[in-house]
Amino acid sequence: MPNLKVKPSGTHGCVTHVTPENAGWTYVGFDLHRMKPGESVSGETGDREVCLVWVTGKGKASAGTKDFGTLGGRMNPFEGAPHALYIPMESTWSVTAETDLELAVCSAPGGGTYQAKAIPPGTHPQVTRGKGTNVRYVNNIMPEDDSSAHSLLVVEVITPGGHTSSYPPHKHDQDDLPNESFLEETYYHRLNPPQGFAFQRVYTDDRSLDEAMAIEDGDVTLVPKGYHPCAACHGYDLYYLNVMAGPQRIWKFHNAAEHEWLLKA
Repeated sequence: MPNLKVKPSGTHGCVTHVTPENAGWTYVGFDLHRMKPGESVSGETGDREVCLVWVTGKGKASAGTKDFGTLGGRMNPFEGAPHALYIPMESTWSVTAETDLELAVCSAPGGGTYQAKAIPPGTHPQVTRGKGTNVRYVNNIMPEDDSSAHSLLVVEVITPGGHTSSYPPHKHDQDDLPNESFLEETYYHRLNPPQGFAFQRVYTDDRSLDEAMAIEDGDVTLVPKGYHPCAACHGYDLYYLNVMAGPQRIWKFHNAAEHEWLLKA
C-alpha cells in the first residue's frame, strides 16, 4: 500500500497529484494547483467528473462552452465558505488566476446526465458538529443529498486548536448498505498559523492498518479503509478538504464501538 501521507512537491504549479493508480485504489483523485495571477490551468474530464474548489484566491472559470466568470474571493481557507464548480464527464474546463490562487481539483468516476454548475458560498449552510473539544465547523460543498453528481462527495471542515475531528473514530469501508457504505477519502490539510502541525491516525479493527501521522500545512492524507480521526494542537486551527467516492454516492459510516460512549457523554 502506498504511503498514506502525500507531501506537496513544491510551492508552485501542480504540487499534489493523487490518482487512483498512484494511490492504489479505484475512485478518488485529487490535484492541488498553486498559481500566480495570469496563469491558467485546464483539463478534460473524460470518464470522470470534477469539482473545482477555490481554496484561496480568485480566478476566471469556464466549463465546456459556458463562461462562469470570476469565482473565489477568500484569501485564507479559514475565512468562510468556498466557491466551487462542478464539471461532468466528457467535458473540458479552464481556470485563469486573477490573484494568487490555490485550486483543488477533486475527481471521481462520472456518469449520468449532470450539468456543469457553480456552487457559491452559502449553497449549503455551515453545520456545527460535536460538543466541547470535539466541536468542528462543516462546509458542505457537494453533499449526498444535492443530486448534483454521480459519485463525488466534497466537504471542508474547520477544527479549532485543541479539538478533535472525524471523532469519535468512524469508518466507511464496507459496501454493506444500509448499514455502511464504501468510500475512499482524501484529506487536504491546512493549518493556521501555517507553521503548526496536527495529527491523524488511520487504523482498522484488526490493526492490519495502523498508521499515525504528524500533519503539516499542505499535506494530503489517504484513507483507503479504516477509522481516521484527527487532532488539532493547541493554538493551531486545522482546515481540511475531504473528497470521497465509492460505488454509491452515500455517506453511511460506522463508529468504533469502544468509543461510541463519547457521543452520550
